[in-house]
Amino acid sequence: MATFPSAAFPTVIATWPFGKTAVATALKALQAGKSLVEAAVDGAQAVEDDPEVHSVGYGGLADALGIVTLDACVMDGKTLDCGAVAGLEDIRNPARVALKLMQSTPHVFLVGDGARDFALKQGFKAECLTTRASFQEWDQTRPKPKPVGPDQHDTVTVLIAGTGGDLAGCCSTSGLSHKLHGRVGDSPIIGAGLYVDNEGGAAGATGLGEEIIRICGGFRIVEAMKRGLSPQQACEEAVKTLHKVAGRRGKHAPGAAFIALDPKGRTGAAATPGTEFDYAVGSAGKVEIKRAAQIQP
Repeated sequence: MATFPSAAFPTVIATWPFGKTAVATALKALQAGKSLVEAAVDGAQAVEDDPEVHSVGYGGLADALGIVTLDACVMDGKTLDCGAVAGLEDIRNPARVALKLMQSTPHVFLVGDGARDFALKQGFKAECLTTRASFQEWDQTRPKPKPVGPDQHDTVTVLIAGTGGDLAGCCSTSGLSHKLHGRVGDSPIIGAGLYVDNEGGAAGATGLGEEIIRICGGFRIVEAMKRGLSPQQACEEAVKTLHKVAGRRGKHAPGAAFIALDPKGRTGAAATPGTEFDYAVGSAGKVEIKRAAQIQP
């Protein structure tokens, strides 16, 4: 577990090795005076804009119909304000659309054409999200997509702890490649792929969304921190719950991982066996890549 003293604010943690870009971008945004939630979105957007990342934003892998659909959510731990979009087509930055929804409407969640129409009315540009490289990978992996792992990195989740115990988070993905058109995973669901509450902490997920939804992963971890568990203990407890729930259905726990951050700036991360989950942690100008513990049943 990577931990930082409470004086080392702000602290930022993000999923996967590309999270290093997200963390560095978020720290720069905070230094420029942006709010925690805006900085989290800036971090996620830096990954969304990278065409080399085929599981988030521009260049994301398409669904079974060959259509790229994006999902994202944001949450402010002080107010519990949040925003989310799912099944968003033609718009490369779903996290920023979710933020705009949170800031400018009383709604929390928009999907499909409604989310696209909202984005266009807010001035977002419609564009093709498929690149030559992402199409080639999509074409080569059908009809059996590659399992989620270090070569197909999945969701970007960014969590931030600032001074005074304030927290914020953002989660963005293009979802499971070759998914049924209309499928939505955990990433845009408040309480599943992301949950943030100053009274407990912030948590995010990556991996097979269906299983993360079943246990309300993000909310479960934050509630565990409210009970007094450390971020590391809370993440490990969530993985053990994945094992239990999968076992009830006669299955093994799927590829999934969690990150968490508490108001003191302490971090934690844990993954299911076989999931080589690297994540980024940054504070005081230093960004490091860490490897999460794999938790057995």
